[in-house]
Amino acid sequence: MAEISEEASQKYRIPVIERMVDVFALLERTPEGATIREVVKAVKLSRTTVYRMLNTLSAHDFVHRSPAGTYTLGRRLLTLAAHVAPNVASYDLLAIAQPHLNQMSDLTGEGGKLTVLSGDEILVVAASQGRGPYALTASAGQRLPIHAGAAGKILLAFSPQDDIDRRLSRLDALTSHTISDPARMIEELARIRECGWSRDMGEQMVGVHAIAAPVQDASNAVIAAVSIPFVAGVDERRVEEIRRTVISTAQAITRDVIRASADDQ
Repeated sequence: MAEISEEASQKYRIPVIERMVDVFALLERTPEGATIREVVKAVKLSRTTVYRMLNTLSAHDFVHRSPAGTYTLGRRLLTLAAHVAPNVASYDLLAIAQPHLNQMSDLTGEGGKLTVLSGDEILVVAASQGRGPYALTASAGQRLPIHAGAAGKILLAFSPQDDIDRRLSRLDALTSHTISDPARMIEELARIRECGWSRDMGEQMVGVHAIAAPVQDASNAVIAAVSIPFVAGVDERRVEEIRRTVISTAQAITRDVIRASADDQ
């Protein structure tokens, strides 16, 4: 097929979609939120047009308007992102993972979640609800620190070394149990890589522990983390049950991801 000329490429673009992409790009660069004035300046359209665009995107949950009037990316984008594999393969990570998360919660009575990297944070892209009396609830769309918590430590441990080194300079202490010393974190990440799972001992939130394990793709790259948060004080035999179930769930998702990748060849 002949290459499309740059002139033809420009001719067959839709200006309003171009501006919408500009809006998404701006909000991606400003996770703290952008004002309508900043959006107007970025897309070079009238305030009325920008307001109508943002109102439409907000109605479909592609952007979110805060009580203060700033705009951020909306949760609907999570659904879209979860259906795109990290290597842009055709397998559907969310569709693969959700039944396994549901089964994990059925077995343990605890809520579970699937988390991926999102910039310098982690992002919950799928969750299952527990039915136990003390089950903790997770929901898609939550953004959490990468260094404090079982899932975050999994994703950090298997990140490129340059990314690990950069993030070691920002280990904010969220609780008295947060690992904020770089040397201790290096030891913790090495332990996680060796044993293949991680535990949060109240590092992100007082009174909340968690177990997490990695999900891998066909190239053995870690693409997500499966985790179960639970209240502190649980009997260690119960913790071991949760640990085994989280690991087996992550392994089951990994097998299905690899199988789906092979089917696409």
